[in-house]
Amino acid sequence: MSRQKVKWGVLGVAAIAVKKVIPAMQKGEWSEVAAIASRELSKAEKATQQLGIAKAYGSYEELLADPEIEAIYNPLPNHLHVPWSIKAAEAGKHVLCEKPLSLTVREAKELLRVRDRCGVKIGEAFMVKTHPQWLRVRDLIGTGVVGRLRSIVGMFSYFNRDPKNVRNVADWGGGGLMDIGCYPITTSRWIFGEEPLRVCGMLEADPEFGTDRLSSAMMEFPSGHSVFTCSTQLVSYQRMQFLGTEGRIEIKIPFNAPNDRPCEILIDNGKDVFGGGISQEAISVCDQYTIQGDAFSKAIREGTEVPVPLEDAIANMAVIEAIFRSADTKQWEAPQT
Repeated sequence: MSRQKVKWGVLGVAAIAVKKVIPAMQKGEWSEVAAIASRELSKAEKATQQLGIAKAYGSYEELLADPEIEAIYNPLPNHLHVPWSIKAAEAGKHVLCEKPLSLTVREAKELLRVRDRCGVKIGEAFMVKTHPQWLRVRDLIGTGVVGRLRSIVGMFSYFNRDPKNVRNVADWGGGGLMDIGCYPITTSRWIFGEEPLRVCGMLEADPEFGTDRLSSAMMEFPSGHSVFTCSTQLVSYQRMQFLGTEGRIEIKIPFNAPNDRPCEILIDNGKDVFGGGISQEAISVCDQYTIQGDAFSKAIREGTEVPVPLEDAIANMAVIEAIFRSADTKQWEAPQT
């Protein structure tokens, strides 16, 4: 059965958009990337030529004025997420915005009011929420494979000291906690199915950039604890572990899931500490950005909720803000929405 694909426009030519998200969305059953805009027309034209996209615009405003475009993907630097998502919503476009959706809870709430006033869908681009490996882990934990979930442990790091990179610009919402710490936060909230009662954060700032380069946090949930470390100046590594009263699950590549090979999760029945009780489960090859785009497009067509609505984004930002506060006060802090 043929379906009318949602026509998407993309704001900017960010690497994640051109190299990962757009090519993946072009493979979707529900999504069609129809236009790219850049503040330099030549950049937009180059990207559309490379990707076989019909329209190139030399300004974001021109793209938002295109009546054929139904939805906008916003991969701009963090400080531009809310301003341009608001403009897109006011132009009647649905918006899928890269994480972190905003720089503050207050900013995200402003976007919530605009969404409700304009009657569009706005969601945060946490592609992990629709990836089969994460859905499988959530199902396993929900059926009691690890017993009672009590502890989540995460690690996410890479090394980047390029002063021109947006992740290293403090005024643009750079730093490790905003860029990658948001992942163990949102997945911990999701898998526990709860909000943290209080958090404790430790941040080390880069002396040149002023951004947090080594960040660790503890989150106390009603059902247990989650701890993680993230860094923009460590060896590239990522892992998430979920420990219960009877077993453990480990996701080997939880966030930058490969699109050219199966993902692997480890299920440990706790038989011994030497791995005698560990079994490995392969998740079929897929592209998490194809899935994300189609899930959002399907929600538009069917009038259902998007995978990561603004309400969830606001709750996640509240935890991030609380961790920043804790690092300053040297005390436990409660998230405030």
